[in-house]
Amino acid sequence: MKEIRVGISLPIRELTDDLGAITEFALTAEDLGFTHLRIPDQVIRPKGAYAHEPLMLLAYIAAMTKRIELVPSVIVAPARQTVLLAKQVAELDVLSGGRVRLGIGIGSSKAEYQALGQDFSTRGARADEQVRLLKRLWTEPKIDFTGRWHQMKELGIDPLPVQRPVPLWIGARSIPSAAIRARIGRHADGWFVLASPDEFDEIKGDIDMIARQAGRNPEYIGTEAGIAVVGPRQAEWQERIQGWRQKGLTHLCLRTLGGGLSAKEHLSTLRQAAAELRNLLSDEPPCP
Repeated sequence: MKEIRVGISLPIRELTDDLGAITEFALTAEDLGFTHLRIPDQVIRPKGAYAHEPLMLLAYIAAMTKRIELVPSVIVAPARQTVLLAKQVAELDVLSGGRVRLGIGIGSSKAEYQALGQDFSTRGARADEQVRLLKRLWTEPKIDFTGRWHQMKELGIDPLPVQRPVPLWIGARSIPSAAIRARIGRHADGWFVLASPDEFDEIKGDIDMIARQAGRNPEYIGTEAGIAVVGPRQAEWQERIQGWRQKGLTHLCLRTLGGGLSAKEHLSTLRQAAAELRNLLSDEPPCP
């Protein structure tokens, strides 16, 4: 059975503005051997849940950690300026020594798009163009690019990221649309799986076929599912890990969010999950 990378979601919606607790959670996750730290995106939404801006917060965390991969997931990319996003992610990759994996999606909040001055109705097509532009901005000192939304000549960002390009993953609904499957198969380094194990094979088979048609090896397209260790499905999280391992996923992400835990309880749950994980994956430790 192939090696699997196991990360943890930073529970910022419950830790809110307790920067001490956020820092301790990130450092503890790194010390315990979790491979990556995921943070969701939320700029502005009516009555939305508490959330820090992920790129800013990850820059803060990057200064305090050494090894753990930093994964903003997913950034609602078409609601943001593409060149500015490219610059911010490249800067984060430089500051962290090449530890960024960017997750992007198109989102579902019309209000957020309106507040950010972007067109909600064209977000899918704009995301396709963004992916192509981001990869070029991260790998070439100067580029010429002419698209529907972006035009530039002999322009580039400096500094370039450590990783050229920064790994780019796609997030979508549980059953990705045909357009999103095409985006993953043609351009992405991986995708965040929200489907059930029963639904996974058909979706992955479709993405793999698209990748081959685009001249890509689907073995290099990663897959990551999230698993809650608290809440209604707490009793089955270890069983779910084994099930996803059988499906051959490359990554998993555990979550302590959703049980209304205090900061201390998040840390104790994190440590307990790491201990149980070591026993569960005794033939495959979670750290590289």
